[in-house]
Amino acid sequence: MKAIAGCCEVTPEERVAVSEVRDQAERLAGAFKALSDETRVRIVQRLMRASQPLCECHLVELFDLAQPTINYHLKILKEAGLVEAEKRGVWIYYWVSPKALLEVVRSLAELG
Repeated sequence: MKAIAGCCEVTPEERVAVSEVRDQAERLAGAFKALSDETRVRIVQRLMRASQPLCECHLVELFDLAQPTINYHLKILKEAGLVEAEKRGVWIYYWVSPKALLEVVRSLAELG
């Protein structure tokens, strides 16, 4: 059966929209991967409850985990854009990126 002319042609606008959806899906999947670990979810929860950014050493004490383990989890969260950090002297302080979390929630709502 022969296709009708123009039936399967994708417009440039549709290509851009598909590309944007793919980029959004990749970011969302990255956030889900970062949040797929219980320890990372607990770190995000703790950072959200904090009234100010927390030093990595505080998280080590709170979670009773080794510093390299906490550092690894923070790295994953930071790479996913869920956590931001600032170096102050020799210490690094972390906080949750409200914008990133809002984007995850908004993206989930749009899936439904």
